[in-house]
Amino acid sequence: MSHTILLVQPGQKPETRTYSDYESVNECMEGVCKIYEEHLKRQNPDTPCITYDISQLFDFVDQLADLSCLVYQKSTNTYAPYNKDWIKEKIYVLLRRQAASSNN
Repeated sequence: MSHTILLVQPGQKPETRTYSDYESVNECMEGVCKIYEEHLKRQNPDTPCITYDISQLFDFVDQLADLSCLVYQKSTNTYAPYNKDWIKEKIYVLLRRQAASSNN
């Protein structure tokens, strides 16, 4: 459980920057998925059930002006920065784990 801060800048303008914090990296990755799901709901307000695959989620991540995480490192009492590629890797691991547990 490492406190994680998610930094998001969807558009080119600095005013679009927001952040949110989570108790763990996994919660943060679920937060990124929720941001994408909210985006899909805004784009498709009349669709009751929205589905997507991981490549669509990764395309969304790639088209954000900026997305990064700061993860608390207990050993040094600092936050380490991580980029989009790291975030996509963590999301992939999380979703694969969720898929495996739902198939059991």
